[in-house]
Amino acid sequence: MNVVPELNLEKPKKATQSIFLVCGLGISSWAIMVPFAKDRLELNDSGLGLLLLLLGAGALTMMPVTGILIYKFGSRIVMLMASLLISFTLPLLLIMNSVLAMGFLLFLFGSAIGTVDVAMNAHGVQVQNLYGKPIMSSLHGLFSVGGLAGSLGLGLLIKLGLPPVIAATSISLILLLIVSTQYRFLLPSKYEKEVSKRFDSPTSTPAGNKPDKKQSWLNRSVLYLGLLCFALFLAEGAMLDWSAVFLKEDRGVDVALAGMGYAAFSVAMAIMRLLGDRLVMRLDSKKVVVYGCLIAAAGLSLAILTPWLITSLLGFVLLGIGAANTVPVFFSEGGSLKNIPASVAIPAISTFGYAGQLAGPALLGFISHHTSLPIAFGFISFLLLLVGLSYSFKKIS
Repeated sequence: MNVVPELNLEKPKKATQSIFLVCGLGISSWAIMVPFAKDRLELNDSGLGLLLLLLGAGALTMMPVTGILIYKFGSRIVMLMASLLISFTLPLLLIMNSVLAMGFLLFLFGSAIGTVDVAMNAHGVQVQNLYGKPIMSSLHGLFSVGGLAGSLGLGLLIKLGLPPVIAATSISLILLLIVSTQYRFLLPSKYEKEVSKRFDSPTSTPAGNKPDKKQSWLNRSVLYLGLLCFALFLAEGAMLDWSAVFLKEDRGVDVALAGMGYAAFSVAMAIMRLLGDRLVMRLDSKKVVVYGCLIAAAGLSLAILTPWLITSLLGFVLLGIGAANTVPVFFSEGGSLKNIPASVAIPAISTFGYAGQLAGPALLGFISHHTSLPIAFGFISFLLLLVGLSYSFKKIS
């Protein structure tokens, strides 16, 4: 039920979905550019890895700051500025010939990605609170759709003969078109403030007083949700960086087809997220997380314990199905915690999650180096099981 009847929430909802789409398109388009950057700058794998860390460093630097920007300017203007920065920097990533300049640009690009990630989730929570019903899964579903569209779309444009810079510029123009047409439909700041008053505690403290611990990152609820997001994003990062290696080395798949594992995972996740809001309403959020984590853990176990390609792909599909709607539930809960402003909880949870996605590949590489990749995947499966079991004992306020 819309708790502010005079406001038509369909347009803000669709506009927020469009920002999730922009974020997915932007980050996945960069993934296609990585080989071009490596060749142009004549980097080895180690040098490329260090360069890529700057993207994550930019995101992690801006995520905590974004909460302050949202409180001061509102999430709408923050999303606009960050989306514009994504659009303007994307083509430049294909023309920088200096490692130093490329590193600086990647830091800016990562900062924009991190900023829009926090702002769009905070905005989505506010729209959901006004709606009075779940919409976060459908928002994250558009991010997944954007991820698929970006990776396939830019590759297709290049395959059709467009120079990479022109292809990237075309994607940027699409991003600019989406943002420029949807910005005015995003939730106005006056409604954001109204929702904050209704669902959050005050976001400021009297002069001279110490900040309330409940409004800090050290709050138990924020830390708990952040750690859950860390585990789920770690699993997603594992699929992105290691699923192709697993299929090639452990299932004998040709390198040209090894990407089908991540594709199966991504498609399953996108579909389930688009259906997720109805699922949350029918089952309730706790069941979605608990059953989802059990399905995800079982799927990944199936992928590593059976020797056949078809069952491995089925396992990745089950992982996508199970994990799809857990993170949207965590963000929804973070945005409605009692006595904790969304402008504090969402940046904290986002930072934990992104740290998991960045740390995941390195952690799996360490485990795999000392044991094997299937055992490393088994560790992820165990983490997912722990998330599901711990959440089953959690009281939902």
